[in-house]
Amino acid sequence: MPRAVREQQMLDAAVRTFARRGYRNASMDDIAELAGVSKPLVYLYLNSKDELFAACVRREAAALVAAIRAAVEHDAPADRRLWSGLHGFFAHTAEHPDGWTLLHVQARTHGDPFALEVAAMRVEIVEFVTHLLAVAARESACGPARARRMTGGEASGLAHALVGAAESLAEWASDPAGGGPSAEEAAATLMNFAWAGLGNLLRGERWSPGEHARG
Repeated sequence: MPRAVREQQMLDAAVRTFARRGYRNASMDDIAELAGVSKPLVYLYLNSKDELFAACVRREAAALVAAIRAAVEHDAPADRRLWSGLHGFFAHTAEHPDGWTLLHVQARTHGDPFALEVAAMRVEIVEFVTHLLAVAARESACGPARARRMTGGEASGLAHALVGAAESLAEWASDPAGGGPSAEEAAATLMNFAWAGLGNLLRGERWSPGEHARG
């Protein structure tokens, strides 16, 4: 079997083991047994438990980012582009629950340098969503002043909020107790929550605490 194929088998087994047992409770014996190889071969290919965990985090992070980018319908209207990206995110996390648990729970809680890998992935996703929102502003009839505002810090802030909400929905959807939404339902829920508000912003209809304060 080619080395690259064997290595991916080991990474598959490691992702599943780390996600379900946690970093500290996962053993190289467990991973080797699940992969159908000897423990010395795992060490030969991936050197140590730390390096194996890091390789899993990098692979799953890259796969998630690639799935989001590939899902976006770039020739579609702005709302469809955003929805397709969200659907790609939720579809990938639903299809790879162990990978999502590894990124969202295990890597973040195990500390550096693994948390930094996840943080870098999140920055890349936020920047991509910021770009989608900025393009939506430029394509809308919101006027140059509001378009400039949306292509600046406001778009970045909205992207952070949108990504955070998507992460929370994905965590809910992956609840082993069940009852969470499908990928399509989750994407539609977030679009209904976010797009209506974004549409108001593009039309210049902004909420202000001074305008709605009581007393």
